[in-house]
Amino acid sequence: MKRRIHIADKTQKVISIENLEKSFGTLHVLRGVDLEVFKGENVVVLGRSGTGKSVLIKIMVGLLKPDKGMVSVLGQQVDALNNNQLRQLRLKIGFSFQNSALYDSMTVRENLAFPLVRNFKQLTRKEISTATEKVLDDVGLLHTIDQMPAELSGGQRKRVGIARTLILQPEIMLYDEPTAGLDPITSLDINSLINEVQEQYHTSSIIITHDLTCARQTGDRIAMLLDGKFLTQGTFEEVFDADDERIQSFYNYNFITADETS
Repeated sequence: MKRRIHIADKTQKVISIENLEKSFGTLHVLRGVDLEVFKGENVVVLGRSGTGKSVLIKIMVGLLKPDKGMVSVLGQQVDALNNNQLRQLRLKIGFSFQNSALYDSMTVRENLAFPLVRNFKQLTRKEISTATEKVLDDVGLLHTIDQMPAELSGGQRKRVGIARTLILQPEIMLYDEPTAGLDPITSLDINSLINEVQEQYHTSSIIITHDLTCARQTGDRIAMLLDGKFLTQGTFEEVFDADDERIQSFYNYNFITADETS
């Protein structure tokens, strides 16, 4: 499956990162990161485990403070926001966690309704029910609405986790290792869902992964994070046509061709 590249609206910048640095003691994780994400664009951040990919998105949503540099999301400098402003910004950002972060004691219906009940107290029970059913139908799992998370497969849990994020109709989606722990066929389904979300909800996304099949199938642009900086950016073909040995070794170790997984 070859990715159909979307033409991003380069007049509208939804994320801007300049000279971002972050260390933990003597461990220098980010060493001057620059990145822009435009409206309607899926940007894949690729890198080995421990290269700072997850640290990057935690800084974007204000869970970590940068040591140096600037991070602007939807026109707001994240580390300058107070708690209330940060909360309002986070309502516009969907965060799809690696483990789906579902509440095991709640049904699928209750899991999806929870963000609406917590953030929009003026909504009626009928409005919440309608929104819950719609977003669950959008990810192809309306039939699971009264099941418990323990009854779902790993792929279904991922889909429900994404649905719970989409119910707030975010402008930006952040996916943290969306195919981690999934078999190859289920991974392809999640890749397709990420593209469907982009189409249906008109989201701009950052997809954090080390899965090259995911990168190839979901990314309009690929940014390769190595040694705390983005080594290169471009389409999948542009990035991996490079002669840099570090990029080629990453490709050779990780890549599973579409022919092998379809």
